[in-house]
Amino acid sequence: MSYFVLQKSDDVNFMILRIKEKLISKTIFFKNVDDAKEYPIVQQLFYLPFVKSVELSENVLRVERFPIVEWVDVQDEVCQQLENYMKLGGLIKKKVGQNVITVYAESTPNPSVMKFVANKKLVSHDMEFFKNDDLKEAPLANGLFNYDFINEIYISENFVSLTIDKAKNWQDVVQEIRNYIRNYLIQNNPIVTNEYSKFNIFKDDLKEEKLSAIEKEIIKILNEYVKPAVAGDGGNIVFKSFDEKEKRLDVVLQGACSGCPSSTNTLKNGIETMMKEMLPGKVEKVNAING
Repeated sequence: MSYFVLQKSDDVNFMILRIKEKLISKTIFFKNVDDAKEYPIVQQLFYLPFVKSVELSENVLRVERFPIVEWVDVQDEVCQQLENYMKLGGLIKKKVGQNVITVYAESTPNPSVMKFVANKKLVSHDMEFFKNDDLKEAPLANGLFNYDFINEIYISENFVSLTIDKAKNWQDVVQEIRNYIRNYLIQNNPIVTNEYSKFNIFKDDLKEEKLSAIEKEIIKILNEYVKPAVAGDGGNIVFKSFDEKEKRLDVVLQGACSGCPSSTNTLKNGIETMMKEMLPGKVEKVNAING
């Protein structure tokens, strides 16, 4: 069963989706995720870094993009993500007085990693966990590691990325893991305790007073242009260091990016090109390290 039909748009800045049921009798315009609290399907769209605005009218979604992508390149993938969201129990519109927790699974470029997206804020800062970590202050990660095929866990603001054994097939376990995470959130259990948050948060912005002018520029570029793109694939990129003499930038890949067969070279070359263009003569080489 398909929930959405992609329609042709006369304006290249917009993608139009027709929903197979009438929702409202008026037109509502959404500028950000907070505007869409009563419409979880619209919130899913705002989790994509290239979505600028969404208009809902009766049974039509009209989605505006930022000019960092072309709809022709991403619309099929967006439609498939929304279809998967609905098939896994997602809602288009909340019922009156209903506070619904939804979690949907989304594949990533790394075949070993699946991204589980929630419709609520999970953590304030990105966190990464490994089996050897002391997890008594991180109950969600501790519970997930009871599945012996899970090797790494990466938690960002509204999603959890899980890395499993290469011998394991996500198709066999994705529904079980999705249900575990959703039930955990429904019970309002903590992701991490306050003590864990104090001492184990990833700090990729470093202390400002210790950064050189060029390092501040590099971090700004990573935060504004690179991180939103890799977050969409369930990963993250962290500034590690910069060697001004060698003009070499070292970055750490986390979540779905870490260990991905293609991401190290793809990201390295993409970031390297961007840095050379935006900081000519200052950055010549990027070294990507798996977290």
